[in-house]
Amino acid sequence: MKNYFLYLILLSCSFNLSAQTIDVTQYGARPNSFADATGSVKKAIEASKKLSEPMLNFPKGRYDFWPDIATETHYYITNSSSEEEFPVKKQRVGLYLKGAKNLTIEGNGSVFVFHGKMITLVIDSSERVRIQNLSVNYERPGMSEMTLKEVTASSVIASIHPDSKFDIIDGRLEWYGEKWLTKNYHAVLVSPDKGMLLYSSWEPFLKSKAEVIAPLTVKFTGDFSQFNGKPGEVLTIRDRYRDYVGAFNNRSENISLHNLHMYSMHGLGIVSQFCENLNYDSVFVAPEKGSGRVIASSADGMHFSGCKGQITINNCRFNGLHDDPVNVHGTHLKITEIVSPTVLKLRFMHAQTYGFEAFSTGDTVAYLHTASLQIFGQGVIKTASLISEREMLVEMQKPLGSDIKVGDAFENITWTPSVTIKNSRFEGTISRGTLVTTRRKVLIENNIYYRTGMQAILIENDASGWYESGPVTDVTIRNNQFIECGYNSSPDNYIISINPQNHQPVPKYYVHKNIRIENNIFKVYDYPVLSARSTNGLYFINNEIVKSDFMQPGKKRPAFNFITCTKVKIANNKFREKGACDISVNQMVKGDIQSDIKYQLYP
Repeated sequence: MKNYFLYLILLSCSFNLSAQTIDVTQYGARPNSFADATGSVKKAIEASKKLSEPMLNFPKGRYDFWPDIATETHYYITNSSSEEEFPVKKQRVGLYLKGAKNLTIEGNGSVFVFHGKMITLVIDSSERVRIQNLSVNYERPGMSEMTLKEVTASSVIASIHPDSKFDIIDGRLEWYGEKWLTKNYHAVLVSPDKGMLLYSSWEPFLKSKAEVIAPLTVKFTGDFSQFNGKPGEVLTIRDRYRDYVGAFNNRSENISLHNLHMYSMHGLGIVSQFCENLNYDSVFVAPEKGSGRVIASSADGMHFSGCKGQITINNCRFNGLHDDPVNVHGTHLKITEIVSPTVLKLRFMHAQTYGFEAFSTGDTVAYLHTASLQIFGQGVIKTASLISEREMLVEMQKPLGSDIKVGDAFENITWTPSVTIKNSRFEGTISRGTLVTTRRKVLIENNIYYRTGMQAILIENDASGWYESGPVTDVTIRNNQFIECGYNSSPDNYIISINPQNHQPVPKYYVHKNIRIENNIFKVYDYPVLSARSTNGLYFINNEIVKSDFMQPGKKRPAFNFITCTKVKIANNKFREKGACDISVNQMVKGDIQSDIKYQLYP
């Protein structure tokens, strides 16, 4: 009898476990059928909401998603597009997870292929969602690519990648996709052999005469005397407007991405906005091996805005991006009107960032002067509301001080994350490797930054340009390799740059503090290594600087450049080349820096 009851319990547990798994084929999706799986997957997602811990299972294969019956959403997404570029924020979504809880999507090595312009995945107002073991691609990526075969002052012959659909109309080459046409051209030149990306232009091709001279081979005739391309390089062209993103996480928590390959993404990459606790492990933003393509993302790889909790990026790889692999920041809003002692009107200032609720009831905020970035107070939000796409009205719990003025800015302190970036590789990007501005703990360790076009790591904070906040207070950068970075930003091609945009510095006020750079290897072809301004507590210790012959160095200049910093320590570093370790110190006194190598003070 006891054995019988035990059998029933085990049978019940087994049934409950299997009942939690929803196979998408039960709802009509068929792998490798090339049919539209969108409707079937929508039904499977709805069914999953009835279970406590559902697993949405995709038997291994190819699944196609079209926008025709996909869910239409309406999101304002940070750093994406302006009112002029994309006035109506309507986006079609392949997999729409709204209000999901305890959900796992198991891809089993499948590839999801998207058609037209779509956001591949949206996770909104959800908790504990895990996406794993799948790849994402587009039938026609938003990036067009062509390999240069012959280049002269009057003509170019190029081989068009098969995925890059085009036509010749009235002697002009037009790039097109599934219900879209490239209109606002942005071009980047890729040197696959060198792993370099260089800024270029489509303008001479736009003015030239194009003709097909062989299958997927086009000859352009015109003025190419100023074109900087060489045979073997790949010219990559996209629309510069970011009307879509690769994937979007919004107002969600405990999101995990594991073993996810993003082969191509329209616009901005994987964007997380006001999310808490994000764990990205083995996420690869790179073209599919053997595809012949060189670009995976039209802009960033991963973008985090106004998040909190812990962001962890581990075992990831980034290769083939038109912008930064990782960017972590908040958003400064400017005060445009003091309505009453407790009520303010705020405005989103950057063209590409607006329309979302940057503040909510209970959020703690910092008050700062925009020109100096000096924080002079803080308060707690009582109520907050959007009164237009560009404006918010906020009421504080306590009256504002007399120091606050129109033109000052607000930063949301509550929504600031701790960040760990480790065991990852950054390469094949035209710009920076990692941007990070958060006041909580940041750890960047055991990574490889290989030939990033600009700084490998950039720490800014500004309330006058991009309006990306805020100060850092605890940053450790250790055990990384920085290899031949910065070739696009000479002469200020510092490998690590701490560059807050405090245009009117306040004496003895420092924007950033407590930054440790230790036990790293810098393989540099040029002189610059580290630049910093307005930082209190900066340690560059036990690092090794190795000389490379990758490129010809520029005019000799200091390896280190410090402006209005204090408590700077440079010690126990190894330099392979004498005379390449000078320090420039500006607007500082001797007590502000300790160094075991020479430095030059400037007034």
